[in-house]
Amino acid sequence: MKAVVLGGTFNPVHYGHLFVAEEARAAFGYDGAIFVPANQPVHKDPAPVLDAVHRIHMLRIAVSGNERFIVDTGEVDRGGPSYSIETVSSLIARHGIEGRPGFVIGDDLVAGFPSWKNVKELVNIVDIIVARRTLERPPAMNYPHRVITNTVLPISSSEIRRRIREGRAVRYLLPDAVLAYIRDNNLYG
Repeated sequence: MKAVVLGGTFNPVHYGHLFVAEEARAAFGYDGAIFVPANQPVHKDPAPVLDAVHRIHMLRIAVSGNERFIVDTGEVDRGGPSYSIETVSSLIARHGIEGRPGFVIGDDLVAGFPSWKNVKELVNIVDIIVARRTLERPPAMNYPHRVITNTVLPISSSEIRRRIREGRAVRYLLPDAVLAYIRDNNLYG
């Protein structure tokens, strides 16, 4: 299988995540997309990250209607900090990924990308795909990469969490079944 990989906290998963995965998959000819929830994200403050059990369950709910989408819990199963180089190496072996997997990063991560663990090794085993998160021009990327001219859906997990805390509308920002799970489990309130 030729696959594109999308990692993140998915706290919670929303239509922005799902759409960029589908757009990258279709635009660059991948068979499927693998979503990898982080165990302990090293580039974000870990304090507001919901327990992985809930994040994985919401991801599985969100992708359940798309046979081309897979949720891989390798980072959570491994424990400890989540590093992309370790994740991708494991995914290639466990999923039998053909060729170089695509590896999607948001343009908001480009500036810090050179500081990632073993970044030179990472760019040698994946095709970096930079997705737009905003309509602003991203900083220059000094590694081989492709840019997807994706439609920007200005949705963020932090905005969804904030709106839930404030009792504001979030329907249509994320799948209804994910919203039902959040409400049933009293998450983010």
